[in-house]
Amino acid sequence: MIRAIVTDIEGTTSDIRFVHNVLFPFAREHLAGFIEQHHNDAEVAAALEAVRVEAGEAEASLARLTEILLGFMDEDRKSTGLKALQGMIWRAGYEKGSFRGHLYADVLPALQQWKSQGIDLYVYSSGSVAAQKLLFGYSDAGDITGLFSGYFDTHVGTKREVGAYQNIAAQIGVPPEQLLFLSDIHQELDAASAAGWNSVQLIRGEADTQSRHRQVSHFAQIFPESV
Repeated sequence: MIRAIVTDIEGTTSDIRFVHNVLFPFAREHLAGFIEQHHNDAEVAAALEAVRVEAGEAEASLARLTEILLGFMDEDRKSTGLKALQGMIWRAGYEKGSFRGHLYADVLPALQQWKSQGIDLYVYSSGSVAAQKLLFGYSDAGDITGLFSGYFDTHVGTKREVGAYQNIAAQIGVPPEQLLFLSDIHQELDAASAAGWNSVQLIRGEADTQSRHRQVSHFAQIFPESV
């Protein structure tokens, strides 16, 4: 029996092109100005210090930090400091109405149905928790954050680490065999399965021939009671 469902975002609930074609360019364009204007804010200062530690440059100036962060973006690095700063920049974009969070049309009805069945819903993404809440709070379907019982990011571990799923299970307080993880990436599902979780792979395009997980193309094809 599935008691909780944890879902990925990019490629699963939302088109990955929204992240790469809208969110990432917006953060890149506004990064330098945001750091210059807000570097003394506690939240921003903490993220910048995390980047200094990660880069091994304790005395990095604001200009140097901007260079480092742009480099992290170029390599799509899963940097916790970078993700935090991106989330802060995106917040301004959402609040100004520069864009809305993309949500596939099949996602909301399924989430609502599962919630009505008493299944708790969670999010696990490499994007920061703040960024996750913004995407679902300003989504195409409106504010749907009330459907979720919690959010997880790389603070629990990276998406391909077995330990991350063990940490999530412990925090949720549900045995792994009663958890279901949804993702479009089979390596992430491999890690979840190794931690004892159930898995379903969302394929929005061609089938993943390297995957051993059940593949579906639509949230309506997922039936937690028969996983």
